[in-house]
Amino acid sequence: MMGVDTKAAADGALWDGIVVLHGRVEHRLAKALQRRHGIGLSEYRALCHLARAEDGELRMQELADLIGLNQSSVSRLVARLESAGLTRRAMCPKDRRGVYTVITDEGRAVQDKAAPTYTETLTQALDEAATDPNLAPFLTRLRP
Repeated sequence: MMGVDTKAAADGALWDGIVVLHGRVEHRLAKALQRRHGIGLSEYRALCHLARAEDGELRMQELADLIGLNQSSVSRLVARLESAGLTRRAMCPKDRRGVYTVITDEGRAVQDKAAPTYTETLTQALDEAATDPNLAPFLTRLRP
């Protein structure tokens, strides 16, 4: 049986590898989306979640949970999307305190146009990581 210290060291090495892989992929995605479409990775992810949501709308807290941001960060993100005309705010008809963010037609168009860039860049970044001897074992486990 693996000792506690050995297990902790293995868990630490596993997590370190995941963090490195995540960071590399996120950097590539963010750079490609910004360069080709003028939007950040969080903006793209928010638009994706909104495009898939019923009626194209989500409560601010739901969006924050889906993209892993805190409430103040998602408020700033939504403000940027609104000022770009990609989303708009709406009040919840049942609970006037509830605020939704709603994707606009322009937001859908930007998300649709950026989707191939995201997909291609993700595949390229993972393919590249698979050639790195330090990251290849993670990709072997994670990729089908």
